[in-house]
Amino acid sequence: MSQQVVTRIAPSPTGYMHIGTARTALFNWLYARGRGGKFLLRIEDTDRERSSPEAKDAILKGMDWLGLDFDGEAVSQFARADRHAEIALQLLAEGKAYKCFATQDEIAAFRDAAKAEGKSTLYHSPWRDADESTYPDAPYVVRIKAPREGTTVIADEVQGDVKIKNNTLDDMILLRSDGTPVYMLAVVVDDHDMGITHVIRGDDHLNNAARQMLIYQGMGWPLPVYAHIPLIFGPDGKKLSKRHGATGVEEYQLMGYPASGMRNYLARLGWSHGDDEFFSDAQAQEWFDLSGIGKSPSRFDFKKLANICGQQIAATPDAALQQELSIYLEASKQPALTDARSQLFEKAMPVLKERAKTYQELLEKAQFIIAERPIICDEKAEAALDIVSRGMLKELTPHLQTVSWVRAELEQCLNAFAEAQDTKFGKLAAPLRAALAGRAATPSVFDMMLVLGRDESIARLKDVAA
Repeated sequence: MSQQVVTRIAPSPTGYMHIGTARTALFNWLYARGRGGKFLLRIEDTDRERSSPEAKDAILKGMDWLGLDFDGEAVSQFARADRHAEIALQLLAEGKAYKCFATQDEIAAFRDAAKAEGKSTLYHSPWRDADESTYPDAPYVVRIKAPREGTTVIADEVQGDVKIKNNTLDDMILLRSDGTPVYMLAVVVDDHDMGITHVIRGDDHLNNAARQMLIYQGMGWPLPVYAHIPLIFGPDGKKLSKRHGATGVEEYQLMGYPASGMRNYLARLGWSHGDDEFFSDAQAQEWFDLSGIGKSPSRFDFKKLANICGQQIAATPDAALQQELSIYLEASKQPALTDARSQLFEKAMPVLKERAKTYQELLEKAQFIIAERPIICDEKAEAALDIVSRGMLKELTPHLQTVSWVRAELEQCLNAFAEAQDTKFGKLAAPLRAALAGRAATPSVFDMMLVLGRDESIARLKDVAA
């Protein structure tokens, strides 16, 4: 029986959850879930000065909103510092690491001299093979013994075989002079202890892999499968940043993008399954494979995001969409829907979700439901309500009081009324939109009237006619 797949996402709680971190989490989630494996979360909070509870909370909220459920509890890297140090001391005891008593001034002097002579500034500690009898009574760091000759090959599922000459690797510090472990050691120990089989992360970590492999090899641990994915660029081909627009997951939630659309778009951003652009979570989990990830950076395209989000909104069952809308209203600190309005939304949802790309656009289309009488018109709607138009609405009202309140009958009634007024239906539709919704751009007047019902529709026309 093959080994169970275990992946992880390991963000640092030093700020908001970046959209690139979200995509990395998604790739790990898809790979594990599609193979019946585990997806774990580790908070890499060893940088105590920059880490904050608020940033950790942002990560958890971002994961929750995106629907990326993880197995077990989130692991704190800082809480495992004793375990990290234990491994460094084991490597030291086995002669695979050494105590280095070089001071910062000595290291700086070495590098200055090497630079002046045009030589490599890679530091070679004189303490690497020193006899213990020569050790001074002074602070020291623990360094791993990196190979000086040959080549290290990183077998990467995305980048292929990446070869790094060993004479470019330094004797990486494992423990600082105060005995605290460094991040590079902690990552390896945590990945091993958590049983991580596949390390799927950004290609900015690719060079780290060669150095981290030294710890795996020194401990005799099996290497994980590496997959280093290209970063996300903005439309201008530069690394995605604030100048391109929103970069934090929470920002996209507050703009009203559906989580299903974000998952769909981010999955497609750097990975492909033929020409498929729109797909469900189940399809993504079934199809996702490391071989489908490209080597080149992906460009974030806000138009494509909006298009996919619109398709996801249209495909979401009405009841589920209404629940997600309620969550959005709460997150964006907008008033919750009353029971009465929720019932109207339920009736209108098939109409509202057509061509809406965000929940905010859906709410804009639903203004005829949200608005309270007397309806306040915007500037364009007000322009459609001249004296002649108000007179037509006043004459129309008695006809609506007797017609059967079904679409076919309403269409026949309004078209016949427009013909009797010697005008086209379009001339009648504009003041109707203004009266029913206070907007010039709305769903069809028939859809609005059917959702609002006879009494409310007639009441709104009477308000305007008066």
